[in-house]
Amino acid sequence: MTEPEAVGLSSERLERIVPWMQRYVETGQLAGLSVLVSRRGRIAFRRAHGLADLARGTPMADDTIVRIYSMTKPLTSTAILMLYEEGLFQLDDPITRHLPEFRDMRVFTGGSRGKWESVPAERDITFRDLLTHTSGLTYGFMDSTLVDGMYRDGGVDFQTAETSLADVVARAARMPLLAQPGAEWNYSIATDVLGRLVEVIAGQPFDDFLRERIIRPLGMVDTDFHVPADRLGRFASNYVRGADGRLTLIDDAVDGRYARPRGVPSGGGGLVSTAADYARFCRFILGRGELDGVRLLGRKTVELMTSNHLRGDLADMGQPRFSESSYSGIGFGLGFSVMLDPAKAQILGTPGEVAWGGAASTAFWIDPAEDLFVILLTQLMPSSALPLRRELRVLTYAALTE
Repeated sequence: MTEPEAVGLSSERLERIVPWMQRYVETGQLAGLSVLVSRRGRIAFRRAHGLADLARGTPMADDTIVRIYSMTKPLTSTAILMLYEEGLFQLDDPITRHLPEFRDMRVFTGGSRGKWESVPAERDITFRDLLTHTSGLTYGFMDSTLVDGMYRDGGVDFQTAETSLADVVARAARMPLLAQPGAEWNYSIATDVLGRLVEVIAGQPFDDFLRERIIRPLGMVDTDFHVPADRLGRFASNYVRGADGRLTLIDDAVDGRYARPRGVPSGGGGLVSTAADYARFCRFILGRGELDGVRLLGRKTVELMTSNHLRGDLADMGQPRFSESSYSGIGFGLGFSVMLDPAKAQILGTPGEVAWGGAASTAFWIDPAEDLFVILLTQLMPSSALPLRRELRVLTYAALTE
């Protein structure tokens, strides 16, 4: 910790975050939340407010463990790029070299769930397509297309399946694509497929690779695909707002799905973590692939990872139906969003800033130009329920003094 003024931030303005946090808890919109702001390698603001578990009265704390869902994606992207640096594939290689089940894919063009029409995919899906969510894959939970429905009917759900990563990926390969590979940006199970590619290429279970090659080397001591019994007391419950507007439990901290090892380690959304742990990952990205003398990626790889790989912003790439980001002024790199134009995005920020969030309203962003990162943790689904991320951006950037 350091005084905010020592790193070019205003204490008075950062303190505006406190009543903002209190308002969401006291009005019953959130059970609890925590915020961490770091600049120039020092933590300038760190507060927790409210409860991690309403029924048990467990306070939200600095070391509360939460479901980070899609904030898992940047770690999975890091894993596949570590193998890329070992010369084991190129970004424009077809994934069929390692996952032959994705050969001869079809692209949905119309019809009904029972009798759908399609055309052949013009080319195979590449590693880059998966990293940038331009593969043509989708998510079943979005329930906005017939293909989404096919995913649900076919058991393509990496959060609930208890078979294996290989099995769920194989089910996905039997479904039609939503668009031609490379043509549109569609948020999807692409990062889960990357997790399967990690284990095929590395010859090691994906969750073991992530623990041994990334989580432990970075010192992320509370990050895993489940919560051990001796840490369940620090785990937050997950909520949704009911029809009456009150918080309703959807996954209990002690008796829920994360209290035991998961059958399928989801590279797209399976991890739990803490603010301290995820701060170490943010420092690793700000350190351009290195943290405390441990280098996992080369500097040029991180530069490529944090560059926009789309032809314009997300709004230029078809009609995105869902993501953990707005569309205008925001591009996408190899694993997270990239700020292109704050004016177009209509939010405070810096070109080159990278970010993403999770389904339970968690979020992070890393601003290399300002040597800044911010982490927001809470447990409310869906992430679109409240404008937490945009409000916290304004509160944080308004505190910059130099």
